Amino acid sequence: MSDLIATQTPHLTLRVHALDNVRVALTDLPAGTVVEDQDTQITLPGPVRHKHKFVLGDMAVGDLVVMYGVTVGKVTQPIAAGGAITTENLVHSTDDLPANSQQTAWQPPAVTAFEKTTFDGYHRPDGRVGTANVWLVVPLVFCENRNIEVLRQCVADALGDDPFQDYKRMARQLLHGDSAAESTTSSNERLFPNVDGVRFLVHQLGCGGTDGDAEALCQLLAGYICHPNVAGATVLSLGCQKAQITMLQNAIAERDPAVYKTVSYFEQQRSESEEVLIRDALTAIFDGLKQANQVTRQPAPLSELTLGVECGGSDGFSGLSANPLVGAVVDRLVALGGSGILSEFPELCGVEHELLARCSDPNVAERFSSLMAAYQRHAHAVGADFSMNPSPGNVRDGLITDAMKSAGAAKKGGDSPVVDVLDYTEPMTRKGLNLLCTPGNDVESTTGLVGSGANLVLFTTGLGTPTGNPVAPVLKIASNSELASRMSDVIDFDAGPIIRGETDIATLADELLTMCIDTASGRYVTKAVRLSQLDFIPWKRGVSL
Repeated sequence: MSDLIATQTPHLTLRVHALDNVRVALTDLPAGTVVEDQDTQITLPGPVRHKHKFVLGDMAVGDLVVMYGVTVGKVTQPIAAGGAITTENLVHSTDDLPANSQQTAWQPPAVTAFEKTTFDGYHRPDGRVGTANVWLVVPLVFCENRNIEVLRQCVADALGDDPFQDYKRMARQLLHGDSAAESTTSSNERLFPNVDGVRFLVHQLGCGGTDGDAEALCQLLAGYICHPNVAGATVLSLGCQKAQITMLQNAIAERDPAVYKTVSYFEQQRSESEEVLIRDALTAIFDGLKQANQVTRQPAPLSELTLGVECGGSDGFSGLSANPLVGAVVDRLVALGGSGILSEFPELCGVEHELLARCSDPNVAERFSSLMAAYQRHAHAVGADFSMNPSPGNVRDGLITDAMKSAGAAKKGGDSPVVDVLDYTEPMTRKGLNLLCTPGNDVESTTGLVGSGANLVLFTTGLGTPTGNPVAPVLKIASNSELASRMSDVIDFDAGPIIRGETDIATLADELLTMCIDTASGRYVTKAVRLSQLDFIPWKRGVSL
């Protein structure tokens, strides 16, 4: 974040980019506060809440507000110098996209300290390396969700690793008292020490929608089954749904032509009874665990890491601390031969020209432009627009327009060249920074990132979210220390020292990359995994029929 300008002491406000005509309040500022900006003193005419922005000069209707060096909104009511920008005086607006131009040569960050570093991962026959080793249990249609839940409870009981046993003990204690609290105990000995768990997916798709949604679901599930973090899978089908077993098999064959993944299929409408279905599925799961347990962690180069980057519950500090911090980690990994995937196309609206300039060749730039335009057309068809993306929580915390949110959100992708652009469910094939078309919904986007090959996810948040993923570890980075302290059971890393001026992004990026390596090696267990927060939501692009 070399374009960040040092703030005055005390550390009360921040101008992010030299071209900006706003500053950010880093604490609640009362009316009358005097702020210095480039040798000019500005007296705030009214209070400005922390994380919110105020203008540096008088602004008239139609004037453009610039933050991160890009246009983020247009003034709709006059704003006096020092006045806070709000939804009443600013609307979403971005620059017209200029003719495509290539960015100047990227200068990779110094990575000497990590050049010989490896992580301990699970090597797969196709050459990819996993950061975890899980067995997957998947329904092809929502009708099988109940049977998936039956299998989940049966497997947890048989393995003695019910993730909710402490809460169940709590419930018994609250209802029956201390004497009944310890009615069950579980063994600490793991039957399959080289397996990180059995993951059970549920969803609401597979039938009742368009053929395209059924195909997209099968492509997504194939991405999960063929993921390097997955040893194999057990699939449950009803039989009559749109998402047929053959569709999933074809999608898997595209990704795994050598057929090295073990996948067992069970169709309820062809089974003698539900009991037989459950018995056969359980047998397949336990046989799969025995097979998966034969694989052990072995050293692998950092080039085999692919970071999916995501933000959720963003606040006014996310784009100042956590997001550029994650971007610095992505840049380091790319410099080491690894990869990053940046998604959430609605949250790239307003910074398209910057990303287009970073595309490695015209074909990549054209793919990005066409996917963005197609997404906007689809949104308009249902009466929506990217400008509607900021949530009420975002707005309360100072993210007034989509462009303002996007400018900060895009910082997660760092500064390296964009080597490829992927549509939803497409697998990543080129190392380096990739763009992936997903919605801005946190879990839908994270689900897509992992489906396209991310084997580790960095998730930034300013308001707090417990989000996790069934297949890939999710590290959550707080934009501010208050959140990191208050939700310490959810947050893995604190970017707050950046806001307080106690450290710089480069120093924390090295620390966060080290945590990524420890997580990928199984030495650090993420808070989401500890809480068994394993979220999976496919993106439903069509309509229900």
